[in-house]
Amino acid sequence: MSMYPVVTIAGPRQSGKTTLARHLYPEYDYVSMEDLRARQYFYQDPTHFLEQHKAPCIFDEVQNTPELLSYLQGIVDEENRPGMYILTGSRQMELQETVTQSLAGRTGVVDLLPLSMQELKDAGIHLGRDEMLFTGCLPRVYEMGLDPQQVYLDYWRTYLERDVRQIVNVRSLKHFELFLKLLATRVGQVVNCSSLATDVGVSSSTIGEWLSVLEASYVIFTLYPYYKNYGKRLTKSPKIYFTEPGVIPCLLDIETPAQLGRDPLLGHIFENMVVVEALKARFNAGKRSNLYFFRDTRGFEIDLILEEHRRPRPVEIKAGMTFTPAMVRNVQHFAEIVEESLPPCLVYGGDTLGMYHNVQVDSFADMTSVINRE
Repeated sequence: MSMYPVVTIAGPRQSGKTTLARHLYPEYDYVSMEDLRARQYFYQDPTHFLEQHKAPCIFDEVQNTPELLSYLQGIVDEENRPGMYILTGSRQMELQETVTQSLAGRTGVVDLLPLSMQELKDAGIHLGRDEMLFTGCLPRVYEMGLDPQQVYLDYWRTYLERDVRQIVNVRSLKHFELFLKLLATRVGQVVNCSSLATDVGVSSSTIGEWLSVLEASYVIFTLYPYYKNYGKRLTKSPKIYFTEPGVIPCLLDIETPAQLGRDPLLGHIFENMVVVEALKARFNAGKRSNLYFFRDTRGFEIDLILEEHRRPRPVEIKAGMTFTPAMVRNVQHFAEIVEESLPPCLVYGGDTLGMYHNVQVDSFADMTSVINRE
């Protein structure tokens, strides 16, 4: 807050953006731009609106009124004080466009994802593998002790009705819902738009558009392959992961943690959670993502690559709760063939064991230490 006159908090719906801003700065005025009356008031008389809501002020979900940022630019340029406004937004594409146009050089942008496992641990919440995957990370689930299945079902209903129809013209919500369910079955796999298009019954371009919408809304994020010249042909297509792991069991009609633990897709669902935790750890430390995966055309694959100081740290991800030496073979091989590789890691469903033949073996519950390890 001491560096910029405006701070923009971006992230998915219900990730805690508003709660965080109002908790840290209770003395700030607050206006939700999702409130129809607030939007009408602004458009009818923007000058008077801003006189009534002078700095310091929090403007929530500002992508609903992009014109507001132009007015804020004028005020900021005139007064030029740090910490004048806090903005939040849930639709990345629109938010970035409006912020770039109106507040370039005047705002710092912070990405806030749902709760990390480290934050849950700090709050005294310790969940096992299956329960963690099923419960997910939305703050209100823990704050209010809600049923995760119902929360995520309502989350998707709200998203479909409110966000999707505002961003893109979805002609058939049934096709879009089928697309989401199929995407959940292919989490952690290389994206194939043609295959998805055939299964859903729409064009490949439509699939590409829908993926862009989901990414712009922080529903999914894209993990790109690690490009280096290792003398092999490398996969060029990215993988897709859900930013909130708790929506996957909902989309797959999984009703209990025990059912999830027996599901054939457990490995992919677990991988999604671990990769997302790595992303949260990077963002929470104020760093760029710098996360990749490695796969060559022969099928040799590393689930996650953490790039640190332009050097790759290979991470293998296994849902199993019992450690076996076979779990670390791929990362050991990668470390042998890539001279600049940092010490490899295994993240799995069991307890942290420490070093095993130069591989750090960590529990999924200790993801933060994996990311922050030097």
